[in-house]
Amino acid sequence: MAKKFLFRGKSLEELQNMSLEDFSKLLKSRARRALKRGLTAQEKILLENIRKEPGKFHKTHCREMVILPEMVGKKFGVHNGKEFFSIMVTEEMLGCRLGEFSHTTKEVKHSAPGIGATKSSKYIPLK
Repeated sequence: MAKKFLFRGKSLEELQNMSLEDFSKLLKSRARRALKRGLTAQEKILLENIRKEPGKFHKTHCREMVILPEMVGKKFGVHNGKEFFSIMVTEEMLGCRLGEFSHTTKEVKHSAPGIGATKSSKYIPLK
């Protein structure tokens, strides 16, 4: 039997029927304060686009936007500074920021010294 998802004791259907103010009371302080201050103009536009075209892939630069219940099940392209990173929003992501799932740095892989490196960095002992 599959375990039913609950967020602070509320099911996803209950969360989607709540107002934004009631949902913010269930969040941790940082996300609650961000919603209390109000959404930015770009965040409002993104929410309107989600409501107009629910099945569409939405590209956004709004990395600081708090993930809301109406965003669950949608696909987003979140900009990481170079490209749009594809994200599928799940129930476990509620209350987090979109930018948390689109990393801006890559793993550093070191190899031999590159062109223009100093002579001392190219030195390889014979023994």
